[in-house]
Amino acid sequence: MLKIYNTLTRKKEPFQPRVAGKAGMYVCGMTVYDYCHIGHARVMVVFDTVARYLRHAGYQLTYVRNITDIDDKIIQRAHDNGEEFTALTERFIAAMHEDERALSVLPPDIEPKATQSIPDIIAMIEALIGNGLAYVGGNGDVFYSVGKFENYGQLSGKNLDDLQAGERVDIDHAKHDPLDFVLWKMAKPDEPAWQSPWGLGRPGWHIECSAMSTCCLGNHFDIHGGGMDLQFPHHENEIAQSEGATGEKFVNVWMHNGFVRVNEEKMSKSLGNFFTVREVLKAYRPEIIRFFILLSHYRSPLNYSDEQLDEAGVALTRLYTALRGLAAGGAAISAEFVSRFEQAMDDDFNTPVALSVLFDLARELNIAKQAAELEKCSEYAATLRFLGGLLGILQNDSDNFLQGDADESIGQQIQARIDAKKAKDWALADQIRDDLKGQGIILEDSPNGTTTWRREA
Repeated sequence: MLKIYNTLTRKKEPFQPRVAGKAGMYVCGMTVYDYCHIGHARVMVVFDTVARYLRHAGYQLTYVRNITDIDDKIIQRAHDNGEEFTALTERFIAAMHEDERALSVLPPDIEPKATQSIPDIIAMIEALIGNGLAYVGGNGDVFYSVGKFENYGQLSGKNLDDLQAGERVDIDHAKHDPLDFVLWKMAKPDEPAWQSPWGLGRPGWHIECSAMSTCCLGNHFDIHGGGMDLQFPHHENEIAQSEGATGEKFVNVWMHNGFVRVNEEKMSKSLGNFFTVREVLKAYRPEIIRFFILLSHYRSPLNYSDEQLDEAGVALTRLYTALRGLAAGGAAISAEFVSRFEQAMDDDFNTPVALSVLFDLARELNIAKQAAELEKCSEYAATLRFLGGLLGILQNDSDNFLQGDADESIGQQIQARIDAKKAKDWALADQIRDDLKGQGIILEDSPNGTTTWRREA
């Protein structure tokens, strides 16, 4: 049975969907004012893998991942660029979709945008005011009254007394309490704004996700995911808003992926160790990046470094090398290896253990290839590709992966080496091998005299 670590209860629990055979999952998506960074890539890959596995496990999944296309940063960036905020967000939404396609991230079933959800956001704020949990502040903004929500702090483990003690002395006089947060911001001159019962304005960030998730999945749904940095205050506020407005439990299981660190330091622009997905894709192939992300358990910190990515490339090359020369599809699947893989994934989506099953499978495949056991080769290769597909890897042709963008000269040099060996010109043959190695090309001679090659990982 699938067990998932629930941040809300701080333990692994058997997954019990609200409706048998169905599952609803909402993941906080990107705020689209810049290119996606590797922290975003981790969120994309982690929850894409969760979605793939839930479907494999037989659940009819509705996967929702939102787009935040209006907030302070978007408005400021558009102003700095001298462009309409919609032009900015459309450009970065397109870039985000390019990045996710590169990383073999499947599109979510529903991708709501905040700007398209304004009526739902206003309706939720009206419900909160009606329930006595929100009020219009002294500056015209609408605020959530944190102290009136009984269970505030349940997700993050924080309590109101500690939070209030940590607040600054200079209180915002527009609020009743310094912990209260904004639901609707009154419009400033030359800012995007929508009409509301409280005048022209725009939504606060937290209310956007409460409205979009409940409209897409209902007041109460199965899984809510996102990065660990969103646990407080964003997800805490989502619970307060959603449960305060509907009177129902909001989410059963909360999933949070760990932080990305760069060379063991927190990733930040101020430290100069901030990398966009596009920058990393210039140095590493997308499948290597995805594989690298899966090598760590989703709740663990992920340490990004060139060394780690190089090692991931070598490891992925081992899997593709095992598949080399074997046709895809058509063979039976090994129930034993599928069962072992499922045991790993059923334990809170443990991708490192699941990948170790793939390496065991590759080892058995290599043994079967050496023994020329063709039936076993077909079975193991089909199983390796099938299980790899559940993780979004190993779907490329082996030679395409191993050789990359080959140019004609490589084939010509290999043929020249074969001719040199036939002429017993061993010095020339060795020289050609060394020249190719200098270009990052590794030759692999087989006992029957044929030569294959691959690029160094």
